[in-house]
Amino acid sequence: MGVGYDYKTMQNSTVFPLGEGPRSSPLTSTPPVKLLTRVEQLKLLTKAEKAGLLSAAEKFGLSLSTIEKLGLLSKAEELGVLSAATDPGTPGALLTLSLVLLVLGPSCVYLVPEDYPWELALQALVVLLSVIGGSAAFAASNFVSNLQRSN
Repeated sequence: MGVGYDYKTMQNSTVFPLGEGPRSSPLTSTPPVKLLTRVEQLKLLTKAEKAGLLSAAEKFGLSLSTIEKLGLLSKAEELGVLSAATDPGTPGALLTLSLVLLVLGPSCVYLVPEDYPWELALQALVVLLSVIGGSAAFAASNFVSNLQRSN
């Protein structure tokens, strides 16, 4: 028995060297997002300072030294928050989440009957959470998209 090759099926095949996966092509891959560079380009810290966000955070006990002591940046890195900010799929996922949440509120009002007071309370709670969560996810999607946009 010999080993045969079907050259018709191999014409559109991609072969990788043993132990290697596909290499990214400079034409098809997007350049990596440089998060701190984009924060600097967008002047986000200056805008936060002018808006009074930094002094408000300090009044609530959240200063840079507190962030360092609590290890919030390393915790954010462990949870994947920082890498999610550079992932090209994050804005789309957040936008999808926001749309789902914003549809959830009216759906709950339509589907949940209003026979008992606890059902009305459930409707109000779901609507409140879906509006707040959907709006936050939409804003986060927009923010991450702006961070990832290159000039």
